[in-house]
Amino acid sequence: MTALLRSGQVAQAAGVNQQTLRYYERRGLLDEPARTNGGHRLYPAEVVTALRVIKTAQRLGFTLDEVADLLTAGHHHGRVADPGLQAQARRKIEEVDQRIHDLEIIKANLQAAVDAGCDDLTLCATSDCCPIPFAELTTDGTSGNA
Repeated sequence: MTALLRSGQVAQAAGVNQQTLRYYERRGLLDEPARTNGGHRLYPAEVVTALRVIKTAQRLGFTLDEVADLLTAGHHHGRVADPGLQAQARRKIEEVDQRIHDLEIIKANLQAAVDAGCDDLTLCATSDCCPIPFAELTTDGTSGNA
């Protein structure tokens, strides 16, 4: 019989807090654990691995909804594995590439502001020589609010 762990033990082993553990249960990322007569949660040791997988997927940029989809796709119960990870990983790579592109533009604009000696955001935004793109937003009738 597999040893069962209490929520504090699981959280510590997986490097999360107990609130995260309960949140993942509510979201359906983790199965509802067994309980003692006193109401304490008891988890199988495999939950630690599941938590680590969830946290790793988040660090790779997947949202919790995407993680839930990946976990569901991974539970193929003897059938051929769902290609969900491959497809989602490709989409995530495209998102990362777009974010890298956006960050490169942001960096270039910030560097241009530094090179131009911009020191006051408001004054710079009203100057015709301002290298920061939002300067155009102040003159085209938009408020600049997102």
